[in-house]
Amino acid sequence: MPDIASARRPTAVVIGASAAGLFAAAALAEFADVTIVERDTLPDGPETRRGIPQAHHAHLMWSGGVKACRELLPGMVEETVAQGARLVGIMADMVSRAPNEVWFRRFNTPHRNLICSRPLLDHVIRTHVLSDKRITLREKTTVHSLKGSSSAVTGVLVHVGEAEESLAADLVVDASGRGSRATHWLASLDLPGVEERTVDAGVTYASRYYKAPGDGAKSGFPLVNVQANPAKAPGRGGIIVPVEGDRWIVTLSGTRGGEPSDDPDEFIDFALGLGDPIIGELLKDAEPLGAVTTSRSTANTRKYFERMPHWPDGFVALGDAIASYNPVYGHGLAVAAKCALAVRDVLRSTNLTAPGTARRLQHAAAQPVGDAWDLAVGQDAMYPGASDVAPKAIERWLARYVDRCVETGARNPRALHALLDVMSLERRPTRLFSADMLWPMLFGRKRPLLSSAPLTSAERNVTRH
Repeated sequence: MPDIASARRPTAVVIGASAAGLFAAAALAEFADVTIVERDTLPDGPETRRGIPQAHHAHLMWSGGVKACRELLPGMVEETVAQGARLVGIMADMVSRAPNEVWFRRFNTPHRNLICSRPLLDHVIRTHVLSDKRITLREKTTVHSLKGSSSAVTGVLVHVGEAEESLAADLVVDASGRGSRATHWLASLDLPGVEERTVDAGVTYASRYYKAPGDGAKSGFPLVNVQANPAKAPGRGGIIVPVEGDRWIVTLSGTRGGEPSDDPDEFIDFALGLGDPIIGELLKDAEPLGAVTTSRSTANTRKYFERMPHWPDGFVALGDAIASYNPVYGHGLAVAAKCALAVRDVLRSTNLTAPGTARRLQHAAAQPVGDAWDLAVGQDAMYPGASDVAPKAIERWLARYVDRCVETGARNPRALHALLDVMSLERRPTRLFSADMLWPMLFGRKRPLLSSAPLTSAERNVTRH
């Protein structure tokens, strides 16, 4: 007679229906019956919701995340495009000024980033994930604590209104984002404290929608990005992202002492005052849609769960619950998808319920988290007051080296390809030390740097009537 207990399909609880939670559920459904526990009520369509305060600002998914999405959720990327999103070529469809004030040339690369509004992206991800019958959603349900001990987590205690309920699970995944209470929950199980680090450049974001002017809605108008320069604090930057509905979403940013406000009368002047005025010039005659929305929750914060000497079976943290980033780098969504893919890859060779599996999952997730963390902190740590601890010598050296990589990439397509491999999270940062970067940096032909944004005359005049 077969062992019924051994044939039982494992169960998993995912805390939070964020993008990270949805990606995690998609990855886990191959190996377990999954319950997503969400404190809010999710919208039926592409609408903003309280649990995603950054949804009002510009978003993109780097090509490394796009590739991960295609593995996790076949057809999701194509469905998003069918509903108005675009897969844009980086750098052909992007006009970008780097933090060291270098403009990149435009030419074709294999990197394709997904751009659309965050509500649309969340809606399509949500629809694909929740169509899987192995996944159940419980809304208006708040996780209160973990069940179990310091050696093994066995489920969660949840509140549904005034009632308390216990949910058993072979694996609990915390994907509750910046507001994660994982460190508190682990401490309540008598586990030691978690090493943490915060690097906060003090960035404020202000965003506003505009009607895509002239033919800009349908002509494949490029992203326009002016990045802040840490060497000239306060750092100010901005980006125009064409999105569905014949709209532009424009996000402006500024660090301490140079923050944008929510006053609509100041929005264009702020854009004109960036290191290059191109965004303000494009907006001067554009039609605004709605109010200006601001956000100040932009610090880089990381919890080094993978360094803990003891880790309980049955629990893993993913996405922003491990590390949250300054949104200007656009890495949060890609990291969430790559964390879920790392979980899937581990579980294809390791039993979900085996001792030590959760620790392996946590270590696997730390790799994409760490790659994006190093890129973000390498820039933000250079701003005054960003951290109580001064940047380490190696961090200062790496920041200078990345500046050299950026300048080399602006002069040489081969080097830029290597740089984009890393920025897109398709390759590890060691790619910046490959021959594709070092040879052009040391011996390559030095093309002159561009003195202005590489927009065509038609693109520059798109807002003029």
